[in-house]
Amino acid sequence: MLDIALLPGEYAVCRLAAGATLPHALTSEPGGADVVTVSWTADGISVICPAERAPAQAVVETVWRCLRVASPMEVAGTGTLAALVGPLAEARVSVVTFSTFDTDYLLVPAVRLTEGTAALERAGHRVLG
Repeated sequence: MLDIALLPGEYAVCRLAAGATLPHALTSEPGGADVVTVSWTADGISVICPAERAPAQAVVETVWRCLRVASPMEVAGTGTLAALVGPLAEARVSVVTFSTFDTDYLLVPAVRLTEGTAALERAGHRVLG
């Protein structure tokens, strides 16, 4: 069983053109429980951030809610994401995931949050918040 924290607010999954400059709103330190992650590839820049910090020039996906594995994990830990993504896939809830050094994050569409958290709870996880 994992404890999963529901972060406040709505999140955006964004795409910027390759070589674009990140706006200052994304390079300044997040406030409160905000999470910002940026990935660069040759094809473009992907950003996950609070919806209100989404870059104006970005292609933005639907509104998401962010879930965080509440307890710190070992980098070499295995099976955590599978234990979370599996029940969401069975419930047909889309998911975007990313990991930091300390933990894993999942985003589910805001319109499917109830179904997503119910699926995680049926799988034995506890959703807090």
